[in-house]
Amino acid sequence: MTQLTWNDLPGPTTRWLGLPTLFALRRDYLAGIVRQQRHGDLVRQRILGERIVDVFDPELLRALMVEHADALQRWERGPEVFAGLMGQSVLVTEGATWQRQRRMLMQAFTPKRVASYAALMAEAAMAGLDRVTPGEVVLDHLYSHLTMDVISRTLFSSPIGDDTAAAADAVQVLSATALAEMFWPMTLPDWLPLPGKAAKRRAQRLLHGLLAARIQGHLPSTGAHPDLLSMLKALRDEATGEALSAQEVYDQCMVSFQAGHETSATALLWWSALLAANPEVQARARAEVDTQLAGHTPTAAHVDSLPFLTATLKEAMRLYPPVAALMTRRLTREITLGGVRLPARTLVRVTPWQLHRDPRWWQEPQAFRPERFMPGAAEIPRGAYIPFGLGPRVCLGQHFAMLEMMLIAALVLQRFTLAGAEPPLPRMGVTLRPAHGLRLRLTARP
Repeated sequence: MTQLTWNDLPGPTTRWLGLPTLFALRRDYLAGIVRQQRHGDLVRQRILGERIVDVFDPELLRALMVEHADALQRWERGPEVFAGLMGQSVLVTEGATWQRQRRMLMQAFTPKRVASYAALMAEAAMAGLDRVTPGEVVLDHLYSHLTMDVISRTLFSSPIGDDTAAAADAVQVLSATALAEMFWPMTLPDWLPLPGKAAKRRAQRLLHGLLAARIQGHLPSTGAHPDLLSMLKALRDEATGEALSAQEVYDQCMVSFQAGHETSATALLWWSALLAANPEVQARARAEVDTQLAGHTPTAAHVDSLPFLTATLKEAMRLYPPVAALMTRRLTREITLGGVRLPARTLVRVTPWQLHRDPRWWQEPQAFRPERFMPGAAEIPRGAYIPFGLGPRVCLGQHFAMLEMMLIAALVLQRFTLAGAEPPLPRMGVTLRPAHGLRLRLTARP
């Protein structure tokens, strides 16, 4: 029997080297991926000479990302763009450098280590929520402030202070810039007088200046629970005893500062919108928080006693995964996937947005049903839910993000009732944000 190849896969017709498809994806990436899935679970596409395959089946996805992990590397354009924004961090490195960084950084993000940051997280969240005036609140600003303050306190043992608004705006500018640059084969020099370049330069100067000042003024933390920067400086490679270089420490701080706050803030935005639109779910989550916490400040020890609150956050990330797309890998060698031979250098695209909304794996996929993630619920196919990625490159900070979001969500429900319209339309950036921001009515609880 003749083995199938990339050429035998179903897919759309390529016209004009795929340029119309490229421009359509740039206008509305998620809609373009939805159109792709209509052709099947393995779908080919050719753009500017590149062989591309979209994977829409969880079993095939696990085979790709786990069994064939050694045949994958990040699509070159992604690391090129992110390296310009965040340096040579674990987010963009490959090969032996990535393996060494990942091996070392895992020591700072174990569940036990992350739990030690809970007091700092809660402290930051309470300080931010104390400043909220009930009424109509712009939650984009609120959650950016809270999560950026969490990162600042856990990284440097100091609050973010008055720099929050400017820093959060700078991150959004760089996020939009990064997505736009992804669709071009190269990044033009930032000094050119082109649209968006001046804003990008200002955003980079602000963030690098802010981070450099905090690292320079940092005092090593003492006690049983050192801050993250102290830990990064103290890390040693178990194989060689080598420490991270000063530049590596800086780059890891930058990626933690930018990506660490942005993904959590985005997930909390959608969680809030969904709870506001589903008051019965909100009431159940609040009742659980009230019963289990009895008015006390949440800690890491409370997480296991709040299963429904956890389920609401997981369901929010199912419907609106912060990183909804652009998880693209290049094959470094030929592999066989689902009986199809894919040649080396094929680009493989993974889109959590589409996997999370496939009716084959999710009953009523458009509906907000936190019960899907409660104990005793129907088993979710492995690979059908990947808000933090899959395989060896699964998000290093996933335990940090879940604890942070749990603590903030519990504190919000202790203090406020959320009300508003249906969740807004999503807009693709590096993260999936509400297109025009999110405003909700927050009513203070007695």
